[in-house]
Amino acid sequence: MPSALESPEGPEEDIVHYEEIEDDAVSPMDLSELLKEGTKESHDQAENTQFVKDFLKGRIKKELFKLATVALYFTYSALEEEMDHNKDNPVFAPLYFPVELHRREALAKDLKYFYGEGWKEEIQCSEATQQYVDRIHHVGQHEPELLVAHAYTRYMGDLSGGQVLKKVAQRALKLPSTEEGIQFYVFDNISNAQQFKQLYRARMNALDLDKNTKERIVEEANKAFRFNMQVFDELDKIGRSLAEEAQDGGFPVHDGKGDIRKCPYYADKLGTAGPGCPFQAAVGLARQPLVQLLLAACMAAAAGAAAWYVL
Repeated sequence: MPSALESPEGPEEDIVHYEEIEDDAVSPMDLSELLKEGTKESHDQAENTQFVKDFLKGRIKKELFKLATVALYFTYSALEEEMDHNKDNPVFAPLYFPVELHRREALAKDLKYFYGEGWKEEIQCSEATQQYVDRIHHVGQHEPELLVAHAYTRYMGDLSGGQVLKKVAQRALKLPSTEEGIQFYVFDNISNAQQFKQLYRARMNALDLDKNTKERIVEEANKAFRFNMQVFDELDKIGRSLAEEAQDGGFPVHDGKGDIRKCPYYADKLGTAGPGCPFQAAVGLARQPLVQLLLAACMAAAAGAAAWYVL
C-alpha cells in the first residue's frame, strides 16, 4: 500500500512532500489562521451540543450511532462528489486527496456492518442532513472556492476529535476490536495525522485567493458548523424519543408509569401475548406468593455466594 504522501505510481513519483510544511512561516492573514480564529466560537458551540457531550461520555445508543453514520454517509457522498467534479479547479485542486481522505467507501462498510447487505434500502437522508447536502451541492456547482470550507471543517475534524470519538464508540457500543462499524474513523493511508494536517493547512495557505474570498470561506465554514449542529440537534431529539435499548436481548427497562396504551413498543414486541405492558405484567406476577417465595430463595442464595466470594 502506498504511503499517504505517495502517488499510485510509486515513491519516485511523489506528488507531495512533508518538506512543504513551514509552520514558522504562518501569517495571521493565512487562510488556515483565519479559519482557526474565525470558527473558534462555532467549534466550541458544536462541541457543546448535547449530542456531542453525551457521545463523549459514552452515552450513545447503538440505534442513534447508526443514524449518525447514515447522516455522515449522505454528507460525504455529496462532498466527495463535488470534490471530484472540482479536482482540476485551481481554487480547490491542491486540497484534493482522495486516497488519503475520502470517507464514502469507509462509511459504506460501516453501514453494511450495521444494516446488512441490503443497507442501501434501509437508510434515508434526514431533513437536517438534506439541507447540509443541498448546500454542499450548491457550493460545488456555483461557488467551488467555498468547497474549501466544507472540506476543512469535516476532514480536519475527523483527523482530530474524530479519533477520540472512535475509541468512545468502540468501547460504549462493544464494537469488535477489528474496527468493524468504525471504519469511518480509520485513515489507513495517513501514517501521521498531525503532519498531514500541517501539510493540508500549508496547501490551503498557498491557494491564490484574495482577502474577500478568504472571508467568504471563513463565513462558509461557520455555516458548515451550523449545519453540523443542526444534524446533532436532530439526532439528539431522535435519541430522546428512542426507547431504552434492550439489555442482553431482552426487553428494555420500563418504569411502568403512564397510560398503558402509550406503550406501543412493548405491545408491538409482545404481539399476541396480551394487551398489557410487560412491566405491569411482571409486577402482577411478582405479587404471586409462590413467585415471591422463589425470588426470596434466589436472593438468599445470591447473597450467600457473594459473601463466600468476599471471604
